[in-house]
Amino acid sequence: MPDHTAADHEDVPAPKLPVTLDMPGKVADFLRTVELEPAERAVLDHGVTVRRGQGYTLRVTAAPAMHRRLLARCQPLDGAQGVPALPAQRKARREYENRVSTVVPLAP
Repeated sequence: MPDHTAADHEDVPAPKLPVTLDMPGKVADFLRTVELEPAERAVLDHGVTVRRGQGYTLRVTAAPAMHRRLLARCQPLDGAQGVPALPAQRKARREYENRVSTVVPLAP
C-alpha cells in the first residue's frame, strides 16, 4: 500500500457540501416573484417552510455558492437601483446575508 501524505491532496479543493440555512420569508417571497434559473427555482421549491410567529422562514439546503447566488438575486430588497425598499425587507435581506456569510465569506 503506497504512503499518502496530506501534501498529496493540497491542490485538490474540498468539495462544497450542501448547507442548510434559514431564509427569511420576505426574502423567499421576493425570490419567488423574480425570474430565476431552473436550479435556483428548484432549491426554493425544495425548501421547508417553518412557521415563526406572524411570518415564516424557508429552510433551504444548497451548496454555499447557490446561497450566494440567491443572495445576489435579492439585492433590490436593499433599495438599490432606485427601487424603494421597506425597512422590513432590508432587515430580512441583511439577516439572510449574515447567515450566508457565516458559511461563505462575502467578497468585499
